[in-house]
Amino acid sequence: MAVFEYKGVNASGKSVAGIIDAESPRLARQKLRSDGIFPTEVAEEKEQKSRLSQDVSFQNLFQRVSPQDISVMTRQLATLLKAGLPLVASLNALADQIDNPKLKKIITQIRERVNEGSSLAAAMEEFPKVFPDLYVNMISAGEASGALELVLFRLAEYLEGQVRIRNRIRAALIYPAVMTVVGFGVLGILFTFVVPKFVSIFEELEQALPLPTVILIGISDFVRAYWILLLILAVVLGYGLARYRQTPKGREQYDRLLLNLPIFGRLIMLGIVIRFTRTLSTLLSSGVPLLKALDILTAVVNHAVFAQAISSARESVTEGASLSQPLKQSGIFPPIVIHMMASGEQSGELEEMLSKVAEIYEEEADTLASTLMSLLEPVLILGMALIVAFIVISILLPLLEINQIVR
Repeated sequence: MAVFEYKGVNASGKSVAGIIDAESPRLARQKLRSDGIFPTEVAEEKEQKSRLSQDVSFQNLFQRVSPQDISVMTRQLATLLKAGLPLVASLNALADQIDNPKLKKIITQIRERVNEGSSLAAAMEEFPKVFPDLYVNMISAGEASGALELVLFRLAEYLEGQVRIRNRIRAALIYPAVMTVVGFGVLGILFTFVVPKFVSIFEELEQALPLPTVILIGISDFVRAYWILLLILAVVLGYGLARYRQTPKGREQYDRLLLNLPIFGRLIMLGIVIRFTRTLSTLLSSGVPLLKALDILTAVVNHAVFAQAISSARESVTEGASLSQPLKQSGIFPPIVIHMMASGEQSGELEEMLSKVAEIYEEEADTLASTLMSLLEPVLILGMALIVAFIVISILLPLLEINQIVR
């Protein structure tokens, strides 16, 4: 079925534009007239692209649907359904509210499929890059139970929480990386352009230089002589590590190494546990079966070590075991998570216990990220200051000796 872009006038005389699915332009015009729209222009999407000379502006090139866009869209759809609007009318109103052109087009296509009799979950399943298995399965469970509005609100809260936690962890991890790159860039400039100017002065003196100055000159000469080799080595090493990380063994070793990092490893582990407990709680409370929820979680955690533990736990659950016991045997989940899960399984309140665990670890992650940010800035600044101080002292010591000789 082709996708057509149209322009027209509705029954009240207002100009409208959008996207519609149909077998042919004629059928597209018929569908528009049946919806009360009188089309003035209907063209297949491919024709529109060629008519615009295949515009590849930066806006279109880097256009994407962010998790923030999805969370906002989900809450808007839940609010529209709660207000009593039918699903098709809600999707129509939603398409008018969305600013992201790509997401707007997707929602319009979903509306057309729903209008033709498809379920919302089946329509969303055709866009896996925008709506992952987690999202589609929760929508499917909501439609089956007749609680789609409630599931959408839960999804919105879940997505908003994930965006918030991801941004906090990302901010804590990106800051030192950026500072390190900037620091090495500044040092490269100093060793390549600034220090050599003073080296030529020292060489003309033909006298013994202080040890710090000798070390500084040696580093500067090495960087100037081999900077191309160093750059090539860094690129090759980075490419090799990236390729190795794509292998199952490399991915597992890389993820395990991240977990063993001081402070940062704890922060990464908290993020994974929060994602696991919050996602599992949301899926179960929305009516998704436990085995299906564990299948989804294997991909959602996005960590080889935890995914392997969850996969093993799923096999044990299939054989009749509890969920908490195999997770405990993996040795990577914190004890409080295991204890609260076991308590929830015994009391029949697993969803609530998982939600409480997520809240506890969200607070800890918040505190740890804030503490880390407050400590990293002075530590990195102090490190850079010490390096710059070494360079300055190494340059000043010979100059002071020259001053004493002149006197």
